[in-house]
Amino acid sequence: MKQALSQLRLVDTPYGPLTYTLTRKPVKNLNLRIGRGGELMLSLPFRCSVKLADDWVREKSGWITDALQRQTDRQLEPLPQVTREECARRLHEALIRVYPLVQPLGVAFPPLKLRTLKSQWGNCHWAQGYITLNTALARCPEELRDYVALHELVHFLHHDHGPGFYAQMDVLMPDWRQRRKTLKCYGGALEDT
Repeated sequence: MKQALSQLRLVDTPYGPLTYTLTRKPVKNLNLRIGRGGELMLSLPFRCSVKLADDWVREKSGWITDALQRQTDRQLEPLPQVTREECARRLHEALIRVYPLVQPLGVAFPPLKLRTLKSQWGNCHWAQGYITLNTALARCPEELRDYVALHELVHFLHHDHGPGFYAQMDVLMPDWRQRRKTLKCYGGALEDT
């Protein structure tokens, strides 16, 4: 079996020059990955030419440039550090602010747990009756904390992300989709925790 071979490549594209690491290895298709630091890595089957890889990067350069910009936008969000006490206060207040929306629907006020999570803003443990919010959320704007708190509370009514869940969110917080979109810009906060 052939060994993987890597080389650094520079390609001029309509969106400017792009540098990527080309690795020839036993794969069936071209596979592009973008690392957390913006590194481009392309796997190329042995049977394909380096010219094919360069042409493919040129062809996909618009998408690549957009993806790199989105990654940069997420990383540039300056978020203030908060103490553990301030974190607990902010997240508890978010829960208090949105709880009246679900109280008439029979949801009991749940205990709140705080944790440092790497890939989630929160989760609902509906069977045990409590929710967990990510400590990184305390560094985000109030309206985003409210969105996540309500999202988790609605899981007491709808345990999955089915149509009923989204319909309930539409009724209780009509702008939740915009808030969710804005929250994605704060993804770097999950990595800073």
